Amino acid sequence: MKAITVRQPWAWAIIYAGKDVENRSWKTNLRGKVAIHAGAGMTRAEYEEGCESILRRKPKIKIPAYEDMVRSAIVGVVEIVDCVEKSNSPWHVKGQIGFVLVRPKKLPKPIPCKGALNFWDVPKSVETRITKPK
Repeated sequence: MKAITVRQPWAWAIIYAGKDVENRSWKTNLRGKVAIHAGAGMTRAEYEEGCESILRRKPKIKIPAYEDMVRSAIVGVVEIVDCVEKSNSPWHVKGQIGFVLVRPKKLPKPIPCKGALNFWDVPKSVETRITKPK
């Protein structure tokens, strides 16, 4: 299974707020199920800026506090179904490549794991926990 590391609060938004496009500067041909890994790094300024952006799109959603944001863990799974340069999604950032995401599924419990750049292979022991959660 492949994973992609996404900084918070964006990883949270993919799983809980309907963020259906992940913006990147590069294209991918990868399609199918991908684990969403919440990256380790997140400054308070990044958190606040991200929350403002999320709330513009979903004004009534309750975002976890800065201290409660899960980091350095796989938080869920989505399917990548397309890679686009233009989209009508409110989550797509003009000028960026958008990985189109569907069917977000949260894990019952985040799985601590180190992330990496680009797409990366989930360790087999972690993949087993994702595909057959206890």
